[in-house]
Amino acid sequence: MIARLRGTVLEKHPTRVVVDVGGVGYDVQVPLSSFSSIGEPGTTATLRVHTHVREDAIQLFGFGSALELTLFERLIGVSGIGPKLALAVLSGSSPTELVQAVTGNDLGRLTAIPGVGKKTAERIVLELKDKLAALSTADSGGPSGPREDLVSALVNLGYHRPAAEKAVDRALAGESGGNFEDALRSALRTLVR
Repeated sequence: MIARLRGTVLEKHPTRVVVDVGGVGYDVQVPLSSFSSIGEPGTTATLRVHTHVREDAIQLFGFGSALELTLFERLIGVSGIGPKLALAVLSGSSPTELVQAVTGNDLGRLTAIPGVGKKTAERIVLELKDKLAALSTADSGGPSGPREDLVSALVNLGYHRPAAEKAVDRALAGESGGNFEDALRSALRTLVR
């Protein structure tokens, strides 16, 4: 599973970039927000990557920030939303605007995004409102803070993301004292039960 790429930009198009890492060119689909932050061909770029595996293809989706990656992964978890539509949603608004639209139940803002109809917007709000509210208030450092580090550690150990998030929230609400190792042990104890 590819989680991060750092290399030289070979090609740059509005919805995709080709990044050379050690002589291998990776074709990575990106939202417009990440596209604008990537340098011109010949410069070095670092992307957080979601590897999407289907029966007939392996696709890489790249993001300039941890928040964009988290939003993408949450969006593809919504029934009826695949990676292409999730990328379109992220291209249609900035990550903070998207979080505000979902948590504020702003269906008009969501339906203004090409490819998102009223029913899809309602599903996004219904399924993500609480998750994104927790994400925006988890800590001032955003999704790359201690909560996301703990969730990432558990996902890398093989636990499903929703279960890992619940266990981490329970551990952080407990008496871990902000210590990463203690919080991780507490979350693991919750998952093992």
